Amino acid sequence: MTLDLFAGIPVNDYAAALAWYERLFGTPPAFFPNDSEAVWVLAEHRYVYIEHRPEHPGHALHTVFVDDLDTRIARITERGLEPTTSETYSNGVRKITYHDPDGNEFGFGGAPR
Repeated sequence: MTLDLFAGIPVNDYAAALAWYERLFGTPPAFFPNDSEAVWVLAEHRYVYIEHRPEHPGHALHTVFVDDLDTRIARITERGLEPTTSETYSNGVRKITYHDPDGNEFGFGGAPR
């Protein structure tokens, strides 16, 4: 079974969000479907996009789980972004959360070390 994900993030200032997400993901968007959207490929069949929607910014909540959590967070820090929160749950799973300029939440989770 193939699982496709196309997760959207509404933003107010498209240019600022574009720059911020390029730093978060460490790469420019994979493609631009139109003048108000930018799309990143996180993995095969798994995409995240920003969309200029000034009437609805700041309401996205996304978390993706990665195998290389510590390395990923270190690289994001090198690109100038600091996490908003860092949590460790009772089962040892960790979640590192970032907030974009509009308040959208994007988190990275990982299994115990």
